[in-house]
Amino acid sequence: MTTTISSKAAAAIEKARSEGRTALIGYLPAGFPDVETTIEAGIAMAENGVDLIEIGIPYSDPVMDGRVIQEATVEALANGFAVRQIFDVVAGITSRADVAVLVMTYWNPVMRFGVREFAGRLAEAGGAGLITPDLIPDEAAEWIAASDEFGLDRVFLVAPSTSPERMEMTVRATRGFVYAVSIMGITGARASVSSAAREVVAAAHSAGAERACVGLGVSTAEHVREIGAYADGVIVGTALVAALRDGGVSAVTELTKSLRSGSPKG
Repeated sequence: MTTTISSKAAAAIEKARSEGRTALIGYLPAGFPDVETTIEAGIAMAENGVDLIEIGIPYSDPVMDGRVIQEATVEALANGFAVRQIFDVVAGITSRADVAVLVMTYWNPVMRFGVREFAGRLAEAGGAGLITPDLIPDEAAEWIAASDEFGLDRVFLVAPSTSPERMEMTVRATRGFVYAVSIMGITGARASVSSAAREVVAAAHSAGAERACVGLGVSTAEHVREIGAYADGVIVGTALVAALRDGGVSAVTELTKSLRSGSPKG
């Protein structure tokens, strides 16, 4: 049943692959510094080389987020961001840019909103699906059913600690791409990317993943080039959030162009 559902995220990654590039995936927290600026920054990323956008729902008790993203989400929440506004952000981007938009969220806000209701609203807004860092496939029956019903991607995470058995289970449950965490720890731009990233991607591919994308610690064109040698996509978050914080949408535009320069294969 799931194999007949088309995947917006997969299509974006395959388009980049067909052009000889590693897919560039950019992350922004919704509502930072406000909803309209999030939308404008997302459109700027789409127009300047990002293949797929992740929009994060601000959460009061993040597990994985580093300081830069935590501070941005705290500001968004302090400014009154509500979960229902995520659909405005997604629709604001997808109505003006031809780009796949995934929502990255801890599971509690979706559960409180209502899983099926959330999935339906996300599909209506033009969203591609969800990335769920703290949801594992064996506890995701309700989300798997809703994502099948509304044709949404479901992206689960794998890490250096993921066992072969769990890797296979996660790959089977995923639609779009497998999110390969390159380090154990929290998000944040780093001078270098963990060598474990290559091993996680190789394990995901061996388990049958057609697309494995690397996140956590990516901040420069050189990182994109390095990871692109073995991964199907490269995810940049903290560096883009810092650019938006320090220089607004224009800084996001310039950083996106720079990151895109690292995406050609070879």
